[in-house]
Formats: sequence, structure tokens, C-alpha cells
Amino acid sequence: MLEYKGYVGHAEYDSESHVFHGEVLDTRDVITFQSDTVKGLERAFRESIDDYLHFCAERGDTPDKPFSGRLMVRLPPELHRRAFVQAREQGKSLNQWIAENLEDQLTRR
Repeated sequence: MLEYKGYVGHAEYDSESHVFHGEVLDTRDVITFQSDTVKGLERAFRESIDDYLHFCAERGDTPDKPFSGRLMVRLPPELHRRAFVQAREQGKSLNQWIAENLEDQLTRR
């Protein structure tokens, strides 16, 4: 994983073309980068982010920010009810309960 200015990138190596290619993961806009060396890949990632931010500024657009923290999730009604009941039993809001459980699951990996 690559990180720069709050953006996260992921890259893979293409053995046929002998090039690393990647994309920024946490934006709806498409931002890609590539290089034939690891050091160049890191530089290309940073340059792609800087180019994207510059392009948005020139156009007067607001750059797509990495995740706002708002997430809409559709659940089966019974699962929704069970989660709500557990949250209430623990004296937590449903949002707090979901965030804590998600964090727990992600840190176990």
C-alpha cells in the first residue's frame, strides 16, 4: 500500500510488460500510475495525486476526498433488529456499535 496526502494506492507487477501499475483506491475518480521500478512507482503515485489535485484546482472542482466516514448499509430486517438490540443492551448507539465491531474485525486480520 502506498499513502500520500490522505490517499491510498495499490499496485501490482505485470510480468508480461515488466511494469508496476496501480491505482488510487479511496476515491470515486480514476487515478492511475505506473513505473518500471519500485522507487519510480512511489514517485509516480505521488505525482498522480499532485496532478489530480492541481487539475481539480484549475477547474475549480473539489477533489474527491478519501472517505467521508458516512456509509449506508442495507441489512436484512432481522439482522438490523439484532444489531440494534445488542447495541442498546451495551448502552451504545447503533453507529457506535457497528464501528466498534467493524474495527474489532479489521484489527484481527
